[in-house]
Amino acid sequence: MTIAAKLEELGIALPKAAAPVASYVPVAAHGGLAHVSGQLPFVDGQLVTGRLGEDVSLEDGQAAARACGLMILAQLQAAGLLERVERVVKLGAFVNSTPAFTDQPKVANGASDLMEQVFGDAGKHARAAVGVPALPLGAAVEVDAVIALKDA
Repeated sequence: MTIAAKLEELGIALPKAAAPVASYVPVAAHGGLAHVSGQLPFVDGQLVTGRLGEDVSLEDGQAAARACGLMILAQLQAAGLLERVERVVKLGAFVNSTPAFTDQPKVANGASDLMEQVFGDAGKHARAAVGVPALPLGAAVEVDAVIALKDA
């Protein structure tokens, strides 16, 4: 089954790939790996902002992380690499959170669970989930990825 067919089966429509907000490329592929730059959470075209432990709930944080995951897939699609995904190697989740908030791993599950839904066992990955005092544009979450690619 193609990834496009799996997304359709899951009822997932990918968002339009976001343009970079600074001097970088969204995806850099080299040596069989695609490095996807940190993606911000856009829901219905709006950036999800705020801080976990302050004005963003755990559930909303998880939804924001899932939105970041969808943007990772959208960036891979825009780069012509989505159907070449062999395995999700690693995700890095950055959670805009207060010092007292310690559920960053639960927030990151929003993106991690999406990868497993879409890619099955090949979506299981290594991960870092860290709290940070601020993210670009006030985003609640940012997620980047390392993806192993099948030969073209």
